[in-house]
Amino acid sequence: MNASVVSVHIGPVAPLGPGDVPSGFVKHATAGRVGVGPLGLDGDAQADLRVHGGPDKAVYGYGVGCYAEWRVEMPMHAALFGPGGTGENLALDGLAEADVCVGDLVAVGSAVLRVTQPRRPCFKFALRYADARMPRAMARNGRCGWYYRVVETGDVGAGDRLALLDRPHPDWSIARLFSGVTTRAMDSNERAALLTLTHLAPAWRRQVARTLL
Repeated sequence: MNASVVSVHIGPVAPLGPGDVPSGFVKHATAGRVGVGPLGLDGDAQADLRVHGGPDKAVYGYGVGCYAEWRVEMPMHAALFGPGGTGENLALDGLAEADVCVGDLVAVGSAVLRVTQPRRPCFKFALRYADARMPRAMARNGRCGWYYRVVETGDVGAGDRLALLDRPHPDWSIARLFSGVTTRAMDSNERAALLTLTHLAPAWRRQVARTLL
């Protein structure tokens, strides 16, 4: 794995969009090292803990290489398409959804993280960009990013390298999972196989299970 942290982003809950919806979407890059606890980065916050945050969404990673594609696809938002633009905690160089698999165990800084699921685009993505098309665009192009569970606490900082410690599910990249679930293009055997992925977040496992009924 040839990947590194470009920048680390955290943010408080603040009003977002015309209706001042509480959200932790807007984050700022930090200087120095940031602590990584069981539920995420020190100083980071989520507004609605029913759908954001928690152990399986403790740290959100995003590949910075995707921003060039976003700028081509939606040039009107080019100023926002850069590290931190999707609300990620870790802006990562050298990784994209096709390079990351469910269950990947990685060391970064002094922390150890486990990939649990893709990110689902929600209405707050639309509010951040003042553009209702943004969630649908992410669902279509698959540049969704991924979440990590914290296996070992520690700290992270810009410039840290990522080391792949284990890859238990090499056939299930984030790109394959996200595309298969969002487009419902998987056959029954693939959906059944997903239920055997021990490190896939329970919310995704439940959704896949419902499609088998």
